Amino acid sequence: MKFKAFLTDNGINLLEKRILAALDKMGRVCHLYLTRDHAFFLHNLLSVDGVHSVAQFSKESLFHDYRISSNNDDRIAFSVDLSLLHRALRSVLAVRDSNSNALLIKLVKKLPPNSTQATPFLTFEARGHRSAVVQDVPISKPLSRADVQELHLAVESCEQLPATLVMAPELSSLHSFVDGMKHVGDVMAVSVSKYGDLHLQISTSLIALGAEFRKLKVLGERADPVAEDNGLGAKTRVERGVQRGDAMTVQVSVKHFFKSLQCSLAKPDCAFFGIAPQGACLMVFFQFFVPGTRVTDKSFSLHCKLPVLDTGSS
Repeated sequence: MKFKAFLTDNGINLLEKRILAALDKMGRVCHLYLTRDHAFFLHNLLSVDGVHSVAQFSKESLFHDYRISSNNDDRIAFSVDLSLLHRALRSVLAVRDSNSNALLIKLVKKLPPNSTQATPFLTFEARGHRSAVVQDVPISKPLSRADVQELHLAVESCEQLPATLVMAPELSSLHSFVDGMKHVGDVMAVSVSKYGDLHLQISTSLIALGAEFRKLKVLGERADPVAEDNGLGAKTRVERGVQRGDAMTVQVSVKHFFKSLQCSLAKPDCAFFGIAPQGACLMVFFQFFVPGTRVTDKSFSLHCKLPVLDTGSS
């Protein structure tokens, strides 16, 4: 199997200044999955525990002169330590000429010191005016054909959208609010309605703490608020919405919810929350605009899938 490409300036900025810092908060180690047309950074997709996160990039958004080949339909996947990857990228950028576009990334096998067996590495190469640098990032043995297929199917399952998505309130304020809530309890009830309501609540034997955000932007299935619900408390309105089939509620780990919000380090323009059919999971989609516009940048995407602790009402 072979992989070789040159990182573009846009790809360097995306990875070094936005994406890698956010993904490192999701977990130190992830799978890097490369295909003919895309590169994916994947967390926990082969595990039933933890937050699943998928960062998908078209090859043009990161690379030029992109070359990949394998006997598995030109698909390659392996585990990599994101902190080491980030450090290696920064090191080569420190010596790279600002007017040079030659930042090479490739898969290699090398013989480590005091070893008799070659080890796989993801290698960065860059040349400056007076110096050159090579940074080797150790990676796992490439995944088997069966494991790559399992990873591919997991990626496809994560692409299935909930019927209703509501736009999150401003992410920094939501981040601060949940940061305070995580000291109250371990489990958070999250409700999403077709009316554009997002309701968060933590309840313990001693205290109930919640927040409600109403009249948010809705994508997908929507419904008009019911007039007779006006004046009712948030909890009652959520319960009535669930009974009508206009809302869904799931319970998730507060730590998982807070971790998903760490993706705000990637500087998305907005985010959407939705609940999968039958309350299978809570999903968070981060939207990025083409700079200077309100048009969605379709060259890359980022979303998280949070496992439910209890299916709640659906």
